[in-house]
Amino acid sequence: MAAGDMASTRLGAGRQHLRPLKRRGLVLLRLTAIVFAVLLFCEFLIYYLVIFRCSWPAVKTPADAGGLGTPEPVLRAMFLADTHLLGAVRGHWLDKLRREWQMERAFQTALWLLQPEVVFILGDIFDEGKWSSSQAWADDVGRFWKIFRHPPHVQLRAVAGNHDIGFHYQMNTYKIKRFEKVFSPERLFSWKGINFCVPGTQSPADCTGGPWLISCPCLSFVMVNSVALEGDGCDICSGAEAELLEISHRLNCSREEHRPQECGDGQRLPASAPILLQHFPLYRRNDANCSGEDAAPPDEKYTPFKERYDALSQEASRKLLWWLRPRLVLSGHTHSACEVLHGAGVLEVSVPSFSWRNRNNPSFIMGSVTPTEYALAKCYLPCEDTVLTTYCTAAGGLMLLTLVHAGLVASPFHFGWNMLRKFKTT
Repeated sequence: MAAGDMASTRLGAGRQHLRPLKRRGLVLLRLTAIVFAVLLFCEFLIYYLVIFRCSWPAVKTPADAGGLGTPEPVLRAMFLADTHLLGAVRGHWLDKLRREWQMERAFQTALWLLQPEVVFILGDIFDEGKWSSSQAWADDVGRFWKIFRHPPHVQLRAVAGNHDIGFHYQMNTYKIKRFEKVFSPERLFSWKGINFCVPGTQSPADCTGGPWLISCPCLSFVMVNSVALEGDGCDICSGAEAELLEISHRLNCSREEHRPQECGDGQRLPASAPILLQHFPLYRRNDANCSGEDAAPPDEKYTPFKERYDALSQEASRKLLWWLRPRLVLSGHTHSACEVLHGAGVLEVSVPSFSWRNRNNPSFIMGSVTPTEYALAKCYLPCEDTVLTTYCTAAGGLMLLTLVHAGLVASPFHFGWNMLRKFKTT
């Protein structure tokens, strides 16, 4: 009997020894699950939850108004600006990791949810392109294509900013050429409308339901190297102005119903007014008239803009509006939102930065564009302080749970229960 009692006593002691270990294992498992859930929410799910609320703006077409004839194709375009991928000199590895991951998740989520047909980046893609070496440039370009990878049916176009090729006094042909080698040198981008079904015509095999398919050039975007519009007659500046004059000539010829002899027999451009894309905004005194939650902060709104540095000069702005006669202008550079009317009611939209490095609440513009109309909407990305607050709250909760388990702090549940019992007894 004595031997049996001793064996049962040892077994009971062993079980009592295992209970704390099991409890610790369960606590560790719960803490791990909480950490994983917070990481999953802050690094993945929050982008879907926020961008899911965005939708393409509706644009009026002749068909919507009950008109007859060919329906106008609608282009879905994303416009973003000032990504500022950090380089080898000023880029801390943690800053790179955090901000580039934010842009990658935001861009890839937007592509998956919104399905744009073309993406335009309005300059300052890189932060150190103005001075980076060949190897540093190649590394930055490789990281860019990883972050902004896209399927073949989505086109990505970009204009140069002062951080990509330098301001006028830093800019040279070598920097411009290496930028154009990555992002294409063309200044005029004509989008060919998607194939549309036209009622009342014969049906080909690949258009079920009866109509015929057509495809024609419908929209023109003029992409300007605004850094080169210094107006001082330098070789690069003269070349840029000559390019714009040639584009202006082609656009004017396409607007003529009866093509003049001096226009030649070249391919006609869309007769609709183009959309102007550039990095520097057109001239404005300051951001005093800009409003919205992502406009410039109050202490910066009334700071005068310096011509050729914060915005284009008045002369360059007048030339662009006169030569190209655009119906819409989109620009970047300021990192803040603004809407300005120029001349005969031409709207300019300054697109805020896409990166947490420049804004707590980054965003991009969604555009539904037809040959005659356009509609714009803004899509906000997750705020950086929301993510940081979530992490801090989760860290505080985990610390509290750890202290409660260690017996260093009373459980809030037990504390509240004891206080309730004391209140009842009194």
